[in-house]
Amino acid sequence: MWKKESTIKNRLNMLLMICLIPLTILTLYLVLILQRFSDRYDEVVQNITKANAYNIDFKDDLDYLMYIIVANSERADDLIDTEEPRRMIGEAREVFQGLYESADAEYGRQRLNRILKSLNILEDRVIEIESDAKVSGSYDKNMERLDLDIRVLTELIQEQIQEYIYYETTNLEALREEIRKDVDNTLRMSSLVFLLILAGAYLLSQKVMQGITEPIQRLCRVTREAASGDFAVRAEENSEGEMAVLNDSFNQMIEKIGNLVEDIRIEQLNLRATELKLLQAQINPHFLYNTLDTIIWLAEAGRKDEVVMMVTALSDFFRTTLSKGRDYITVKEEEAHIRSYLQIQQFRYQDILEYSIDIPEELYAYQILKLTLQPLVENALYHGIKNKRGLGHIRVSGWKEEGRLVFRVWDDGKGMEPERLGKVRRLIAGEEEVDRSDPSGFGLFNVAQRLKLNYGPQYGISVESEYGKWSETKVVIPAILD
Repeated sequence: MWKKESTIKNRLNMLLMICLIPLTILTLYLVLILQRFSDRYDEVVQNITKANAYNIDFKDDLDYLMYIIVANSERADDLIDTEEPRRMIGEAREVFQGLYESADAEYGRQRLNRILKSLNILEDRVIEIESDAKVSGSYDKNMERLDLDIRVLTELIQEQIQEYIYYETTNLEALREEIRKDVDNTLRMSSLVFLLILAGAYLLSQKVMQGITEPIQRLCRVTREAASGDFAVRAEENSEGEMAVLNDSFNQMIEKIGNLVEDIRIEQLNLRATELKLLQAQINPHFLYNTLDTIIWLAEAGRKDEVVMMVTALSDFFRTTLSKGRDYITVKEEEAHIRSYLQIQQFRYQDILEYSIDIPEELYAYQILKLTLQPLVENALYHGIKNKRGLGHIRVSGWKEEGRLVFRVWDDGKGMEPERLGKVRRLIAGEEEVDRSDPSGFGLFNVAQRLKLNYGPQYGISVESEYGKWSETKVVIPAILD
């Protein structure tokens, strides 16, 4: 078994090396050529750019500054004191000295040397003119020097710079020819290498495939059967080498998938049972009987408008409760559901109940799991407001933050003692077993479990309360458009 495994592994490694080593060498060769061309090209372009900066403005700027000094204008003394012309020459000398030191061809070094010598002579002439400019009566002599020395020298320097730029430009053409030859050689070599890689890979792959194709085909047939839903199927266990590992892993995976499918089926059944219990809780006979009794009493009293309001609210309530079997409805429909419920209950408990709903219209189009807010409102009424003496308020609000929808059900009812609040929080978190005889805890647990099962463990509800003052239940779900 070890020998068979080693043989297949070595063959695959050999196939990989046959492809990888030549391709790596070829890639490195191409990278080196590209890097060499790029460095050389960048060097030539930088040299041309540096020289061209002085080819354009150097002559005009220096001639103008020297003319100001010779003409003895108001700016002459400042230019002489700050040594502005000599600073310009010094900067130019520094640039061309750097080009001279980095030049690798004698022809280019000669041209740069001429430029440097001309700059030195130009600096000497500038110093002479600056010295004589301070002496009265030297105007004509300095103007003559300006024409014969300065302007002639700057013209000469400009021509020398242009010759150097032309020389560097011709290097680009030579570089292009060199790259073209390298590209031709590389293409020929690449073609040969690819042919050798293809031939070697084909021959070796044929031998490797003969040893593993048939077991893989058998495994494929078993996989198709498993994909069709037959999780009792198993791969052959008499294979060797890597295929033995694959078959064994496949069998373990199929067994686990079968168990997971069964677990999911049971979980879905439990979820449906929970939803059915919650739905049945909404179709509470006492709630329905009391509402119908109220409608009958209103009808006998001749209060037709209130009868219409109650029937309409009751119809809207059960329409949303059923929702044609849908699990998800819009926030707008959920709001209408709790509004219908509160309208009915406020009519029955008008002496102790006031409510407000503040959900922005921009949230209406988002999805929400059906029967999310209504059980929380009912819990606030029966376990908060009804246990308080006097008028109570229920406020329902909602907003969007960081890609999530947040809803808040608040009441100023009796509230919960710390021990009770802790128990409710543990029930919601699944840390304590549900007491089905406790309607408030069971209702909150149902909503929390449904949210986690449908949206994920990071979503759900949280509860806050202060005994004797208020209670608040907050719902967090993902913001998903309908």
